[in-house]
Amino acid sequence: MLRLLTIEFHKLKHNSASKVLSLIYFGLLTSIALIAVIKFDIGPIKFHLADMGIFNFPYIWHFNTYVASILKFFLLLVIVSMMANEYSYKTLKQNLIDGLSKKEFILSKFYTVVVFALISTIFVFVVSLILGLIYSDYNEFSIITTDLVYLLAFFIKLVGFFSMGLFFGILVKRSAFAVGAMVVWLIAESMFKGYLFWTFRDADKTGESVDAIMQFLPLEAISNLIKEPFSRLGAVKSVASQIGESFTKSYDVHFSSILIVCFWTFIFVYLSYRLLQKRDL
Repeated sequence: MLRLLTIEFHKLKHNSASKVLSLIYFGLLTSIALIAVIKFDIGPIKFHLADMGIFNFPYIWHFNTYVASILKFFLLLVIVSMMANEYSYKTLKQNLIDGLSKKEFILSKFYTVVVFALISTIFVFVVSLILGLIYSDYNEFSIITTDLVYLLAFFIKLVGFFSMGLFFGILVKRSAFAVGAMVVWLIAESMFKGYLFWTFRDADKTGESVDAIMQFLPLEAISNLIKEPFSRLGAVKSVASQIGESFTKSYDVHFSSILIVCFWTFIFVYLSYRLLQKRDL
């Protein structure tokens, strides 16, 4: 595994675009800390985001992993360009000539995906821990370690998403087209979801039937791993209760969602291998 990773990171080291995108990505992850300094002080209106509890343990694990997951598109560009460059610079053919099997080639890409996801997860953990220790009202060890499952969900979310990008990168051979294909897939899933809502509009007002079906589609499953955290905030719940509304949704990371994303990750990696195996290089 180390040999395969060494080969991949040697390629990335000489790719300026990948280095720039990676720096932007980790720079943006660090910028989550800037949310803490956002203040509005206009006359009687005083607003400080850090005082709203977004950096309180254990809520911070949910909030930061959700925000960080939005930024995953920058690393997606690195993944798909990593694959597209293999065709553009003929390094794929050269690797195979040098004795690398197609299985090892796909594994090298997948290992790189896992390393990127792991580094991102550790990075978010460190940033969140520092922010929490500075701003959280609750610093007991038992509270700090609550909800760390969101970090696991974040890791699996990135691995699944990047594996999908890897598959499209191999399928269409061009980074721009690969990203475009994923956008088309997203639109297709959204249209299908809209169709299901229209189909079940009379029988299911809550949309539970739609969610039960959609949870098995890849992008929806990846999205379900970490649900939006904003309606979980005490301030938001307080405002909602004043207007007669309440939030009853579950914010937990469900084991079923983890299994579905792991299944799709396996499918995308396997299809990438089969596609490469059948393709005339």
